[in-house]
Amino acid sequence: MKKIDAENLGYRELNNLLHECHCDATVTNCLGQRFIAAGKSSYNYVIEGISGNALGAYLNGSTIRVNGNAQDAVGDTMNAGKIFINGNVGDAVGYAMRGGEIYVKGSAGYRAGIHMKAYKEKKPIMVIGGSAGSFLGEYQAGGLVVVLGLDKSKKHIVGNFPCTGMHGGKMFLRTAPDSVDFTGRVNVNHASKEDLEEIKPYISTFCKEFDVDESEVLNAEFTVVTPDTKNPYKQMYVAN
Repeated sequence: MKKIDAENLGYRELNNLLHECHCDATVTNCLGQRFIAAGKSSYNYVIEGISGNALGAYLNGSTIRVNGNAQDAVGDTMNAGKIFINGNVGDAVGYAMRGGEIYVKGSAGYRAGIHMKAYKEKKPIMVIGGSAGSFLGEYQAGGLVVVLGLDKSKKHIVGNFPCTGMHGGKMFLRTAPDSVDFTGRVNVNHASKEDLEEIKPYISTFCKEFDVDESEVLNAEFTVVTPDTKNPYKQMYVAN
């Protein structure tokens, strides 16, 4: 695995080095460089430090691990691959992602999962270990969003206006249905055992990656949220 010290590198220089090495790579002393591994379809990348905006944008198969926090738009429009953030993320994580998986050990900012979508066999997955800010799953059109609420310092698992304009996909929140104020047209129910079977593989991946007790995570009440078929936004995005 190639090691790249990013301490004195701008984002263009860093990304040129990653593009030229054609191998797995570890980036040390990362401090806000943008677009890391954007569009990559192979190789594994480890980022030590804080990655800048649009980490893994348009990712098409690579695996990225960040040992630290990440800024906004992680996995923007990603198509395939996996991103693991061993910390917190900024706003708009998973913006318009259409495939692949994003796992965040900590919490996420505003508009996580905005415009997530699915196409044919592709189904994007996002698991957030802590809490998520306002407008979680805004205009969600496909895929799965899971928020576990493991950060005990956070009073609420999500912020204001979750699932606004949701017209596809599912959301799972590790809390009771009446603990969240849903202002949009969505169906909110207690998650059944059958519902939880759908997300167990992704919770297992999260727990193994971040050394979390899987049985403790699953030994809790979950809420499942799905679109209301009468949602007026649906006709704007789905062909009749």
